[in-house]
Amino acid sequence: MCGIVGYLGNRNAAPVLFEGLKKLEYRGYDSAGIAVMERGAFSVVRRAGRVSELGGAVSLGGKCGIGHTRWATHGAPVERNAHPHCYKRFAVVHNGIIENEHLLREECRARGEAFSSDTDSEVIAHLLEQDYEGDLLGALRKTASRLVGSYAVAVLCLDEPDVIALARRASPLVVGVGEGELFAASDVPAIAAAGVRVYALEEGEFALLRREGASFYAADGSPVRKEPVAYDLEDDVPEKKGYRHFMEKEMAEIPLVLSRSASVGELAALAPSLCGVERVQIVACGTAYHSGLCAKRAFEALARVPTEVTVASEYRYGDPIVPPHTLAIAVSQSGETADTLAAAELARGRGALLLAVTNVRYSSLTALADFSLFTQAGREIAVAATKSFNAQLMLLYRLAEALAEAKGKKIHAGALDFIPRLAEEAARAGGKVRGWVPHFLGARAAFFLGRGADYCAALEGSLKLKEISYLPSEGYAAGELKHGTLALVDRTTPVVAVLTDRALAEKTFNAVHETYARGAKVFLVTTLPEYAERDEVVSSVLLPECDPLFSPVLSVLPLQALAYYVSIARGNDPDKPRNLAKSVTVE
Repeated sequence: MCGIVGYLGNRNAAPVLFEGLKKLEYRGYDSAGIAVMERGAFSVVRRAGRVSELGGAVSLGGKCGIGHTRWATHGAPVERNAHPHCYKRFAVVHNGIIENEHLLREECRARGEAFSSDTDSEVIAHLLEQDYEGDLLGALRKTASRLVGSYAVAVLCLDEPDVIALARRASPLVVGVGEGELFAASDVPAIAAAGVRVYALEEGEFALLRREGASFYAADGSPVRKEPVAYDLEDDVPEKKGYRHFMEKEMAEIPLVLSRSASVGELAALAPSLCGVERVQIVACGTAYHSGLCAKRAFEALARVPTEVTVASEYRYGDPIVPPHTLAIAVSQSGETADTLAAAELARGRGALLLAVTNVRYSSLTALADFSLFTQAGREIAVAATKSFNAQLMLLYRLAEALAEAKGKKIHAGALDFIPRLAEEAARAGGKVRGWVPHFLGARAAFFLGRGADYCAALEGSLKLKEISYLPSEGYAAGELKHGTLALVDRTTPVVAVLTDRALAEKTFNAVHETYARGAKVFLVTTLPEYAERDEVVSSVLLPECDPLFSPVLSVLPLQALAYYVSIARGNDPDKPRNLAKSVTVE
């Protein structure tokens, strides 16, 4: 969602804030803004569009300031809705959503106060002005107690120059401490640098950044001691390194990421707890949900443990039944996905053992979970997930093997060890999809088909295409084609079939026949050479053979590449698709 930054130090704040916002642009790019304290007043620059539109703001003076890059919730993505929002003595930037904004706004209006934007965030500045009695931390605590929803907030107050106040609830916020300067941000990349120590605010905490240093406070206002979080400077300050887009770079990193995720020390600590597991419930959203669907098949096939996979937003409102001895697995790349956090908290509250699968060690999900497994994918900047999906799969497959061993089941040990090498071969073979692109440019929709694990890969391939190419696309179980979807297939419809399981191959190919007979152009991703040259197929990608249970970790590679190339051909930015943000921290 939105990204916030703050700076207090000896340098001019505006250039530092501008650079930090550029590193957070994956979190929101509808509009952006900067506010600095300068000669007893706020100097504010706000612009609709990308962070680059703020280039003129770097000339602002002042050593203390805050900045924001927005993903619109309340109010259109126009300049007057861009942050920071100022009201009298206060300037505010906010990531999250204030669910009782309407009531609070009406209360402010009843006092004769006027609003200059349509955002929920502006009400925070109004409340601070009302609550301030010479104590910035006290005012922020009082205001925060009235807010329903989620927030990471950074505040400037003209009565307390050279101070930045921070508050966090259900939205990430970190503080950086360097030599003679202090930083705040929604995520580490904005502040990561040599010599900067990073501290993560926990749920309900506050912080004050002052010349003498950073102070942290619990919800009741009592001081809190913190230890810095570890971060990898190379991972947390990523560069494109010659690639045209971050998505292209991140797809190229998948074999290495799979090697990292194939060896997970945390599994050893979890092993004793797996023996008593009788049921698995997986909650996740988007791409992470698809990794859960893949994992379900592995858990049930290898460990013979009943497994449910539920979209987190449905789980949290569905009054779920959580039987004794349930292992709940919450999967989230960022560890900050609002619906996944709420679902995970609900499952744990009903007695489940909670396991987090995430890429961020200092995330909210990590703090909530009984155990955590880390994908070690490195920082992923492109909004559309690629390497994080493959890393989640590898980790979940390893977990399925560990659960099977804990249950005394026999498995084909070592099957996953070859996956990183096979992924290199699959990535090379997947380059062939560049030739498919012209068939997708004139299409009005696209369909992806598969059975079993191939159906899970089809779902993720379809999601990638619609996310970044904006071409309507759906993934279907091949056997469901005749139950409505076939009505949409005609000569303008490219169909991608995924075929890696020999036991299901002929059944899946029946669906190929049906689409071909209606004029569709059929493309195939397969591990089976005898199908690759069939007359019904316009073109195919032949992948190295692996256990069909684990095949999505390979078959998704050409599907990711297809989405990338179609996106570029349609003139889109694959790193920053419209209307989407990397971390969904609001409902």
